[in-house]
Amino acid sequence: MEGDIIDILLQLRKEKSTSIGLTLDNIKAILMDVFVAGTDTSAITVIWAMTTLIKNPKVMKKVQEEIRKSIGNKGIVNEDDVQNMSYLRAVIKETLRLYPPAPLLLPRESMEKSVLEGYEIPPKTILHVNAWAIARDPEIWDNPEEFIPDRFLNSNIDFKGQDFELLPFGAGRRGCPGISLGVATVDLVLSNLLYAFDWELPGGMKKEDVDTNTLPGIAMHKKNDLCLVPKKYF
Repeated sequence: MEGDIIDILLQLRKEKSTSIGLTLDNIKAILMDVFVAGTDTSAITVIWAMTTLIKNPKVMKKVQEEIRKSIGNKGIVNEDDVQNMSYLRAVIKETLRLYPPAPLLLPRESMEKSVLEGYEIPPKTILHVNAWAIARDPEIWDNPEEFIPDRFLNSNIDFKGQDFELLPFGAGRRGCPGISLGVATVDLVLSNLLYAFDWELPGGMKKEDVDTNTLPGIAMHKKNDLCLVPKKYF
């Protein structure tokens, strides 16, 4: 098939090639899921990225220098520009590692009997994958609790579901269908915020005062709002 997700869904409906009898209401519901999941989680990721950057001013300065050197006086960062910003991408990967928007992936169900680490798992077992714990496993990551984007500069590890130590979007057939939308949104929002403004904490606050507490829920929202002061760069 060719085309985007809407083209494919409309084609499936037209050809009646699904067992459920796809309707326009079904398609609208699917698209709503994609947009809602892609916008809420993207906002969460940007907030966590700004939280970690304000707590790590050297990293903030380094990523801003990369963006501003690449863009110059153009005034805005577009989708093509961010493809060449390796450090920005490393910052986003490290943010997703430490603060995956959905810490528990969508549940899976085992299809057949299998054995994992000596444990027998019967078919039809519901499995919950803790992506947050995997991304902070000291057997996989050096200094897992620290924000170190440089770890991704000379690494082929990506978040697209092929590297199981980093699974913010899941993997396989139950991987996030909105990954492209979510990544593009985070790229553009975060790069433009860092390009156009210098960021400071409100008067009297120190970086140590910025907490990283989270709210309970399916998505990992920051418990206390992040309050920063923007100063226009241009």
